[in-house]
Amino acid sequence: MPIIELIDVNKQYDSDSFAGVQDINFSIEKGQIVAIVGESGSGKSTLLKLIYGLLSPDSGTVKFKGNPVLGPEEKLIPGHDSMRIIAQDFNLNTYAKAYDNIAGMLSNTNLQLKQEKTEQAMEFLNIAHLANKRVVDLSGGEQQRVAIARAIITEPEVLLMDEPFSQVDSLLKNKLRDDVRRLAHELGITIVIVSHDPADGLSLADEMLILRNGRMVEIGAPEDIYNDPKELFTAQLLANCQVISATDAIKIGLKPKKKLVAIYPEWVKSAGGWSGKSFTVVNCYFKGFYEELLIERNGVHLRALNVNAEQFRKGDKVSVSISRCLDFD
Repeated sequence: MPIIELIDVNKQYDSDSFAGVQDINFSIEKGQIVAIVGESGSGKSTLLKLIYGLLSPDSGTVKFKGNPVLGPEEKLIPGHDSMRIIAQDFNLNTYAKAYDNIAGMLSNTNLQLKQEKTEQAMEFLNIAHLANKRVVDLSGGEQQRVAIARAIITEPEVLLMDEPFSQVDSLLKNKLRDDVRRLAHELGITIVIVSHDPADGLSLADEMLILRNGRMVEIGAPEDIYNDPKELFTAQLLANCQVISATDAIKIGLKPKKKLVAIYPEWVKSAGGWSGKSFTVVNCYFKGFYEELLIERNGVHLRALNVNAEQFRKGDKVSVSISRCLDFD
């Protein structure tokens, strides 16, 4: 039995006929990390609130271990007892110490146990040295760790995270992703993340769910839906791919099967030999250990990745091979 299951779930807001979610069906297994990814306003946060019980569906059912999740109309304090949710603002007492924010989730019936569990949670997230600092004096990444420790100290079975990496810089994101991965693998917590950044799901999740305008576009393992998306929207969201018409695809030597062709930049590479097609370098964009080339052939522009930085200059001719492409109607 899946730990979480959504069956024909619909939720629409009266104030906006386009907001909410429609016809949502999926399940989550215990211990999985699931990322719900989509553009702003696609219904990600609504879906998270439905899972937690902060909202009730207009129709359909949300289940936890086979039992319906009670909504705010049926529960005095909304939210499922076996789940914890971390909101975008972290919901911390900013002028209290980090230790007190975390310990405050436990009762005072056993003070020694309360201290032990608080210290264990802080050690697990590498924030023991921040115990006596006020939350207001912590960085965004440190506050995020305090919020996670506060959530897991009560030993929930499911942790729901709304845009968990939106307030941290790129250097801290990888460290926080590692923390989230450890929560699932070492503590057995099922984790559901909503994010507008596809990298969060691609690098972290066991399964990704793509939302668009409140509807589920597709769901699957990150590798599968990245390499073989069913919808053009998914390819554009995950890979920032280029989309050209079948007519333009023919101009650069491709043999399209449908009306549109999507090409990922990493599929376009400089290559010698008879199989390559000659393109003109329009511009070069330095990216650190690689560069991105804007190239042109017969009026069709493509982006290509080149790991040998500074190899080409504007106006150079470059032989290019396109390893694959995706066809869409």
